[in-house]
Amino acid sequence: MVNNSNDVQRSTLPIPDLAYTGTVTYDASSPDTHYPPIKRLLPPDGAPNVLIVLIDDTGFGASSAFGGPVNTPNFERVAAMGLKYTRFHTTALCSPTRAALLSGRNHHTVGMGGITEIATSAPGYNSLRPNNCAPLAETLKLNGYSTAQFGKCHEVPVWESSAVGPFDHWPHPGGGFEYFYGFIGGETNQWYPAIYENTSPVEPWGTPEQGYHFMADMTQKAVDWTRQQKALAPDKPFFTYFAPGATHAPHHVPAEWADKYVGRFDQGWDSVRERTFARQKELGVVAADAVLTERSPGIPAWDEMSDELKPVLARQMEVYAGYLEYADHHVGLLLDAIEELGVLDDTLVYVIIGDNGASAEGTMTGTTNEAFTINHMTEMEDDAYKIAHKDDLGTPRSYNHYAIGWAHAMDTPYQWTKQVASHWGGTRNGTIVAWPNGIPSRGEIRNQFAHVIDVAPTVLEAAGIPEPATVHGVTQRPYEGTPMNYSFGDAEADEQHTTQYFEMLGNRAIFHQGWTAVAKHKDPWLASEHGLDDDVWELYNVEEDWTQSNDLAAQEPARLAELQRLFLIQAARFNVLPMDVRSAERFNGELVGRPTLLKGESQILYPGMKRLSENSVVNIKNKSFTVTAQVVAPDGGASGVIIAQGGAYGGWSLYAIDGKLAFAYNIMGIKTDFTRSEVVLTPGDHEVRLHFAYDGGGLGKGGAVTLFDGEIAVGEGRVERTLPFFFSMDETVDVGADVASPVSSDYGPVGNEFTGRIKWVRIDAGDDSHDHLIDPDHQLNIALTRQ
Repeated sequence: MVNNSNDVQRSTLPIPDLAYTGTVTYDASSPDTHYPPIKRLLPPDGAPNVLIVLIDDTGFGASSAFGGPVNTPNFERVAAMGLKYTRFHTTALCSPTRAALLSGRNHHTVGMGGITEIATSAPGYNSLRPNNCAPLAETLKLNGYSTAQFGKCHEVPVWESSAVGPFDHWPHPGGGFEYFYGFIGGETNQWYPAIYENTSPVEPWGTPEQGYHFMADMTQKAVDWTRQQKALAPDKPFFTYFAPGATHAPHHVPAEWADKYVGRFDQGWDSVRERTFARQKELGVVAADAVLTERSPGIPAWDEMSDELKPVLARQMEVYAGYLEYADHHVGLLLDAIEELGVLDDTLVYVIIGDNGASAEGTMTGTTNEAFTINHMTEMEDDAYKIAHKDDLGTPRSYNHYAIGWAHAMDTPYQWTKQVASHWGGTRNGTIVAWPNGIPSRGEIRNQFAHVIDVAPTVLEAAGIPEPATVHGVTQRPYEGTPMNYSFGDAEADEQHTTQYFEMLGNRAIFHQGWTAVAKHKDPWLASEHGLDDDVWELYNVEEDWTQSNDLAAQEPARLAELQRLFLIQAARFNVLPMDVRSAERFNGELVGRPTLLKGESQILYPGMKRLSENSVVNIKNKSFTVTAQVVAPDGGASGVIIAQGGAYGGWSLYAIDGKLAFAYNIMGIKTDFTRSEVVLTPGDHEVRLHFAYDGGGLGKGGAVTLFDGEIAVGEGRVERTLPFFFSMDETVDVGADVASPVSSDYGPVGNEFTGRIKWVRIDAGDDSHDHLIDPDHQLNIALTRQ
């Protein structure tokens, strides 16, 4: 039994049950029999519902709420109900920001010094949240909240992301969320998403042609969950974490939303920056004397772009803008549902517009398909190709990203972009906070410094819940953030978060009492080329220089040295050291102490196994391989997929069509090489086999294909070139069907299940691997593209 009074001791979680110490009778019918009624676990009186909206890869200068060119009326609606925070900061990268947000601690403290794919065994970089840093959702759940997460989760260690878990670092159950509907990893195809419900893979309810889009799907799930929660437990508050894939690449959006912006970006990114900056001053979200920073080095001017390519570049931004407005629209639908339930006024709403700055991972001229960049095949996507495929951008026929110049424009007025933790362009994200019953101010601006680690302590203070001392018997590390509640009713309140370090991939900075010392180690589109000690430090008085435009390092060397020392103190305190700018080593799990799921070069899979990531299966790239399957062909003739990896933007599939064996190898949707048998599989048992003999001589080369039925060769063909690094960013290995987008044009996205019976499938990788030729710097860029 739990005592539900407001003075109940909540510092130990779960709240200990109190043993009954009264009279015990022999017969329950005795008049002396009396037990107090069972009381439900609820938070303290007045604890609000909590909704945290985290948008992905959106810079400070994108949303109209902060002067940007993209119409976001629902973000503005929340701002009218509450406050805009103009100096709110993230970590400059996806996984780290999310880990910090949900824990109330710095990202290195909870092991997320980088994305999960490049984890090492160092405490600050192992991607393992320690059990002395219980997540906010767990604390709220153990205090009587209903908890749910929708959308993106990129905090699961890669060796724990398979169907066998463990699930300690998944949103459900380990992250404290009673319900999860979303995807695991840095991104997903919004038309054909890889969805999990709790820990079980589920498929979308329809296809793009039927009107399916993940943003709409996850929103409806959130609406349904919220309605059910209030219908069944109206006195119990909810904590909803709503984290769409928008606006991370791929920028997938229905065409009518992108078409709203036709012609709006023809003037180019330099002009957009200037116009955005003017609006920002009008809105008061930057200081009146703020300076628009110069274009960051390495980013081309709009006038340097060819006239033939400019319409493609403009369309990239139209699609992105439509995507952001589409996300805003669905945030509005969730707000509408909460309002219809009559509880919006009693809901603390955070809208954090970006988990980092805008993404500069789309190359200088953008791309129709990220796989070109990831697989180092950009020569296949020249300007002529981009021009010819302009109308594919945003549709199911693309996996698109915009040019770096647009990313910089979306970070107006600051220097740099996502990944660059040294400068505000990588870390400053417009944030809105509203709570009509708890925040008296409406439509106001707050300029106090804040950081994503401040959210968790703010929520607990609003709910009247103490920070727990122990959770599940483990003494907790104190929160490292500062509650923002002090600023809710006072725009002039003295700043309370006065010191904050930043570090990502060697890009680093320290903020302290109105000054920043910063050192950019590498550009987002390049690997590390020098040592940390060779970095050049800059110094800014950010109380007087809002945008970090005037470097004072030469004028004030003593202050710079003092701040550099403070950075090292903070770095030592919060597990930042040793900073890690290595590339090749971080991809060798054995070398850096990261577990790997697979050992050896052979793997047997069974029917029904689906949603297996590339980390979960034998690597067959840049080498020969054999796929063998024991199948039973039905009387009516075999058809459908035996095994497939990847999807319409790159992958391979072994399947049957019209009773005959076939193999397809898809090169990024441009070309598919087919090998087909002319022999029908007779009804009954068969051991079918595909053998690919790699040509050798480098990475991504072609090879000869032979199909076998038993020991008899029944088909021969060639694959002219192969994918050297990734088949797909998000599509997977599936046995017995090809879920999501189809690898082969011989079948569609639905109804491609194998009509016979599959007993098992074995993949054997050859011993002629050419992976030793992989450029380690390119490997690092691959991982960072997946943030």
